[in-house]
Amino acid sequence: MSLVKKFATVASGTLMSRALGFGREMLMAAALGTGPVADAFNAAFQFPNTFRRLFAEGAFNAAFVPLFAKEIEQHGTDGAKRFSEEVFGVLFSALLALTIAMELAMPLIVRYLVAPGFADIPGKFETTVTLATIMFPYLICMSLGAMMAGMLNSLRRYFAAAIAPAFLNIILIGVLAYAWYHGLDAHDVGFGLSWGVLAAGIVQLAIVWIAVRNAGISIGFRRPKMTPNVKRLLILALPAAITGGITQINQLIGTAIASAQNSAVSSLAYADRIYQLPLGVVGVAVAIVLLPELSRALKSGNLVEAANLQNRSVEFTLFMTLPAAAALWVMSEPIVRLVYERGAFAANHSTPIVASILAIFGLGLPAFVLIKAFTPGYFAREDTRTPMVFAAISVGVNVATALSLFPSMGAPGIAVASAVAGWVNALMLLAMLIRRGHWGRDVPLLRRIPRLVLCAVIMAVALYFAERHFATQIGPGSPLVVKATTVLGLVAGGAAFYFIAAFGTGGADFGMLRRNVKRGSGKPTPPPVAEQSPDP
Repeated sequence: MSLVKKFATVASGTLMSRALGFGREMLMAAALGTGPVADAFNAAFQFPNTFRRLFAEGAFNAAFVPLFAKEIEQHGTDGAKRFSEEVFGVLFSALLALTIAMELAMPLIVRYLVAPGFADIPGKFETTVTLATIMFPYLICMSLGAMMAGMLNSLRRYFAAAIAPAFLNIILIGVLAYAWYHGLDAHDVGFGLSWGVLAAGIVQLAIVWIAVRNAGISIGFRRPKMTPNVKRLLILALPAAITGGITQINQLIGTAIASAQNSAVSSLAYADRIYQLPLGVVGVAVAIVLLPELSRALKSGNLVEAANLQNRSVEFTLFMTLPAAAALWVMSEPIVRLVYERGAFAANHSTPIVASILAIFGLGLPAFVLIKAFTPGYFAREDTRTPMVFAAISVGVNVATALSLFPSMGAPGIAVASAVAGWVNALMLLAMLIRRGHWGRDVPLLRRIPRLVLCAVIMAVALYFAERHFATQIGPGSPLVVKATTVLGLVAGGAAFYFIAAFGTGGADFGMLRRNVKRGSGKPTPPPVAEQSPDP
């Protein structure tokens, strides 16, 4: 299967999940708006979700996948099964102990870490603690599920792991539909959503567990033991967890700072859901597919293939995210108005704030996705320390910027801090890869980047004038059908304009896409010699 086809396989499952996520957030916005229960739920859910990204997806996509791939190459399926069982025993025991400790300490954690701004608001603090207590066991399910997803990705079985997250949104949509039908109040809706999150974790774990069994690996429980393989995993996993979850760390920090202002937490969450669509579809697909492929190329000593994988991944990333960033910047308010503006979501207050946050997130979108394309260049070489250092610097930049801007800008200031931190992290990762000679100067890529940027800018200008022309159709008083048709038409027209301009100016090349689509995973095709310059 070619690199692009693998991206498409993962992206299709992720797209389904993100599309359902839109439906979930639309219903949630209508039911809860940006009120106190929405703030409490989003803050409470952010906590276990951040731990999941730090200690599950981040650590295992960065540390577990290369080691699992090495076991398959060196010792076959039996060796990989033994390694997986060793890790499973240690991981399950550690997660159980962590969950018990966190449940007992939840009031202190919410007061001093998750949402310190809620502490002085009667009812809001207690609701957040209760919801977080209900949802935190979700971490166990998702961490074990992330391990099994890493196994499936290493075995080149991508779809089950990509489709499993959709069931979180399916279950929460069911909860919201039930709440709407029975007329439940906001408090009951928040509790129903929290129990739905826990149920979704169990369902997602079951899906990947069954997929792993169908792939020929049945995992049994082993007594936790610090074997050499487990020790090596832990050495790699700690910095990898921090690095892989840097976006979530910054979001958790942003949530803590935003808790000092009413509606800020939920406003950030609603904007985050929209920009997660291109981030998830492109960024997650690239990161999931690139790491095992790059690990295999480096383990086999195929440096030309490794360089080609990295360059083509960045090329694909920029080709897809630059127009998305431009559209989010220009079309943020019509998009927010279409997706959320109904029910408890106030048009005169909620829409402008969420739209401004979304526009700023759009500027950071290419950086967030490039981070996912650059970090496999370190993880595949079992270097998790360097990205961790860069992540720590990024967190420092985020905290300093957020604290400086929040008093004057409110929630949009936190979005600015997140975007700035993302670009700082991405540029540091790229600079070190170049310095170490792990990133060759690819002439076609360097030639295409400025053309893609130019096409995205021209598309943004065209969308700006088109939006002004159709202001009545996309305004607050327009019927939903007219509004949806116009917004979708503008987005589709902008996308068509961009792709035509990209291919017309040479920012994208049909020959390049054809080579990547046809390139089989077992038969690497290096770029043409005439177009590939030596490392600087």
